[in-house]
Amino acid sequence: MTPQAPAFVDVRAPRVDRSIKLPVLLRGIGVRQVRLTTGLVMFTYIFSHFFNHALGNISYETMEAWLRFHVWWWRIPVVNYTLYTAACIHFSLGLWALYQRRHFRYTAIEITQLVLGLSIPLWLASHFGAVRLNGALYGLAPPNYAGPLYAYWVLRPHMIAVQFILLTVAWTHACIGLYFWLRLKSFFSWAAPILLAVAVLMPPLAMIGAHHGGREVAELGQDPDWRKKNLRGTPAAQRQVIDNITLFYFPIGYAAAIILVFAARGTRTLRERRRGLFTITYPDRQVRVPKGLSILEASLRYKIPHASVCGGRARCSTCRVRVVGDRATLPPPSGREAFVLDRIGVSANPSIRLACQLRPQSDVSVIPLLPPSMNADLLRKGRRMNIGKERYIVSMFVDMRGSTRLAEARLPFDVVFLINRFLGACSQAALDAGGQPNQFVGDGVLALFGIDADPATACRQALQAAANVATNVDHMNRQLASDLPEPIQYGLGIHGGDVIIGDIGFRDHTVFTALGDPVNVAARLQDMTKTLDCKAIVSEEVFVTASVAADALTRTEIAIRGREEPMIVRTAVDPSAFASLLERAGDRTLAGAVSNAQ
Repeated sequence: MTPQAPAFVDVRAPRVDRSIKLPVLLRGIGVRQVRLTTGLVMFTYIFSHFFNHALGNISYETMEAWLRFHVWWWRIPVVNYTLYTAACIHFSLGLWALYQRRHFRYTAIEITQLVLGLSIPLWLASHFGAVRLNGALYGLAPPNYAGPLYAYWVLRPHMIAVQFILLTVAWTHACIGLYFWLRLKSFFSWAAPILLAVAVLMPPLAMIGAHHGGREVAELGQDPDWRKKNLRGTPAAQRQVIDNITLFYFPIGYAAAIILVFAARGTRTLRERRRGLFTITYPDRQVRVPKGLSILEASLRYKIPHASVCGGRARCSTCRVRVVGDRATLPPPSGREAFVLDRIGVSANPSIRLACQLRPQSDVSVIPLLPPSMNADLLRKGRRMNIGKERYIVSMFVDMRGSTRLAEARLPFDVVFLINRFLGACSQAALDAGGQPNQFVGDGVLALFGIDADPATACRQALQAAANVATNVDHMNRQLASDLPEPIQYGLGIHGGDVIIGDIGFRDHTVFTALGDPVNVAARLQDMTKTLDCKAIVSEEVFVTASVAADALTRTEIAIRGREEPMIVRTAVDPSAFASLLERAGDRTLAGAVSNAQ
């Protein structure tokens, strides 16, 4: 069987290989990457500016000392042009994102960021007019903190509240944007407390520092000589022009821009309705949506659970889907989508696409690959989702004997305790040998070997695990000898072969397991230990693949229900004998695990 997708899909955010050539990196740059970059430029300015305010907690002179460095750096022509260009681009892309959004099902943190971001220009207008527009039009830009602080704390005290609101709004908007970006990074788990401390402390420190500086300037302003040296008054006529621009014309223009965005959205909706609808078929339902919507937008519109940690920004890749059937009519991946698919190693599989980027123009069938419960925490930890692969796996079934008889004479708590001790002993046996406990069914456990090992190693691990089971259960019986009327007995079966491994289940209720005839055979071998009066039955194939001589064990030919031909197996009354077989075969490393288990 040829797998349609990799068995192990790393859901971590794509990481850029530093050896990648520049053209490949450029292909991954989209609108959101530009918006993020411009936001980082603006955040750098905001952090420096607010840090300058916070120095007022030391003294007004300290504020002025840092201001000289702050102004020198940000007034360098290249740096200054970069800052204003970034601000214009970031603002424009914010309106563009509002236009592109096909739905308004925002989370609380998303709506907070949106509202705060849209309000920043209005809060900023008066401050920008007094500090920068005044200088650009009349050459009266304040050379220091004295002018703005004196104006706010002495002449226009109501502006203190406006400036503090602006500070809080801008900082909160920036921190939310940084959170959306950094939460996907592997270092976020340990860095989050530090970043949170900075995010929480910076606004109050900046406000208190500005307040101390303003109070000090108000006292200094009582000296006429100080006012003459440090303050530059703005003529009433010029101030009126600045106020008209910042308080009248700009708000009207800004409101018109937002109205234009919604008008464009309405026009787009009408055009899309005329272009027709297409059908998206999910595993459990079908929906009809207008052409132009992405798969993820359709899922959100009809409240279909769909993983999307980054919110459809083409960063995390958790929204990926498998396209079933004809893919010829699908649009090719965009540069950003191709970049992300390449980073997660599925670019060679044309059936795997990002739901947030795929906008079909005709009917399509898709299967989301990751559970809707996927979140940023699982993403940072690098959880791997198993979506199907054929592989040689060795299965070991172990079942407890006489549990029903124990339950009849004991309290429920005691029964659960004993079964859990038994399952723990068997599971630890598998882990010590390099296997993986997989499923628990009543008082039995299925362990798998070979998920990350070659067939020969997997077979040896399974044999060693059987020996470990014997050792662990014997130790358990000795510990509980005074509480048990007789020692706990068990039966186990081992068989290997090509099976399908993957996550099986529905939505959040999934389990990684193996499917195939070899697994069923192992279960039946375990069940036949009752009729053959032994504790372990291992198929001859396992010994052959492991290159372990089994001449000392009883060789038996048995018929397996569901198989036409009989199977040759080896039986053992005491599975601990497998350890000596492994040792004689030269596998002393695995054999030594018995003493470690003891």
